[in-house]
Amino acid sequence: MSGNLPHWNGAGVLPPVRPEAPGSSPERSPYRVPLTAFVDRFATSPERMAILDSFLRFREKLNELGIISGFQWLDGSFLEQIERLENRQPRDMDVVTFFTMPTGETQHSLLAKSAQLFDQKYLKENFAVDGYFSVLGQPVDARQVQSISYWYSMWSHRRDGLWKGFVQIDLDPSQNAEARAVLNISGGAQHE
Repeated sequence: MSGNLPHWNGAGVLPPVRPEAPGSSPERSPYRVPLTAFVDRFATSPERMAILDSFLRFREKLNELGIISGFQWLDGSFLEQIERLENRQPRDMDVVTFFTMPTGETQHSLLAKSAQLFDQKYLKENFAVDGYFSVLGQPVDARQVQSISYWYSMWSHRRDGLWKGFVQIDLDPSQNAEARAVLNISGGAQHE
């Protein structure tokens, strides 16, 4: 089961627009999928499964801090058929976490509770996540629009200019246990 994610195209990337719904269809990247469908789709090798396990641990740490409302954009070589494209395994997953500040918290109070969790080097070394953060809030201001536009423009292309798609999953912690169960039973089965 791959949820509603399209398959990799001939270039080894998720297509930026569903091939069966071109034009002005809203069926395009970022593809919104349940966490379980994402894990099931990409748990295709021991290396990928280890990255997914680390990513789930990262989500659990965010949830423990009260970061439960928002979404994550997932991208990088992890979402590409990198084994075929560059003859290597993925090393990490690129993640931008767009979140609503937990009630009673500020950016300073979250940093005081767990500064490491917002440190890129720590995330990469401990969770195989190349992680970034963007706080969502009301009213929407120019900085938020600029941040989302930046990430969309960065992630909608490969470095060589090829258009590609990426994934969006909800931060809802109720998905974590089922996703972990999917990962544990995947056993590295080859989906593609």
